[in-house]
Amino acid sequence: MIEVEIQNASASADVPSEDEFRRWAATAVQRDAAEIVIRVVDEDESAELNEQYRHKAGPTNVLSFPFEAPPGVDTDILGDLVICAPVVEREAGEQGKTPAAHWAHMVVHGVLHLQGYDHIEEAEAERMEAEEVALLRGLGYGNPYEEAEEA
Repeated sequence: MIEVEIQNASASADVPSEDEFRRWAATAVQRDAAEIVIRVVDEDESAELNEQYRHKAGPTNVLSFPFEAPPGVDTDILGDLVICAPVVEREAGEQGKTPAAHWAHMVVHGVLHLQGYDHIEEAEAERMEAEEVALLRGLGYGNPYEEAEEA
């Protein structure tokens, strides 16, 4: 069973529904049982967490906090995602994507990080991006790494 807790601490009026968040997260989980918290925030909280944990200034689209259980403790907890609503909304417009497609990408991307995927090395990035593209295609969205066509 995949359990997803949604915490909406954002003032944005355009945050996807809890059902959408759950569907996107469940699609990216690669095991039978998992617990995930998705917290939607505004820029101040995102910037604070980005500085504290990544030592980078300013807000970012998604932060992933994988849970590491103590040795010998078996748990379904994958971890937490923190998604910044204003950044995701702004990026969707800049990249010519629908807001839903970009939100779905951020959730899928974050959940893959919670499961150990990374994009630091080129080979890891290619593997992670291929998985994202396949999962998003299954959800009905296009490749998030392709340039949007001009209207």
